[in-house]
Amino acid sequence: ALSFISFVCFAASEAAAFVTVPLLAFLATIFFLFAYSTKFNERFKGFCFPLMDFIRCVIASIIFFIISIMAVSKYPDGSSKAAGIFGFIATIVYALDFYLIFNELTVFLKQGGESNEEPSGQRGNITDNSGKQNNEII
Repeated sequence: ALSFISFVCFAASEAAAFVTVPLLAFLATIFFLFAYSTKFNERFKGFCFPLMDFIRCVIASIIFFIISIMAVSKYPDGSSKAAGIFGFIATIVYALDFYLIFNELTVFLKQGGESNEEPSGQRGNITDNSGKQNNEII
């Protein structure tokens, strides 16, 4: 919601050059919301959706912070100042989001790293050079 409000404020201001960033952040957020709500992310096991969401949040928070500073300091009109303020709030929200996603990713990676399962393989008879047969995992 904050990126959409920031988009509207930037569209109405003299800083209309920055309108692309909130629009892309809004569309990316809608896409990830749609993917998670429809379980679309579970169909594609090759993509790590939490990692992509983490990267999206990091990039959005950095870029929102930069354009908010520029909008507040460079442009004197009220809608640019409002867009900058909403941009700072969006920066905080995105930073909080990537912190929470980072905590989930570390828990996920720790669980994946502590697997005590044996590697899947077949047991078979292997004959070494001396003619003895050994049962080993192939």
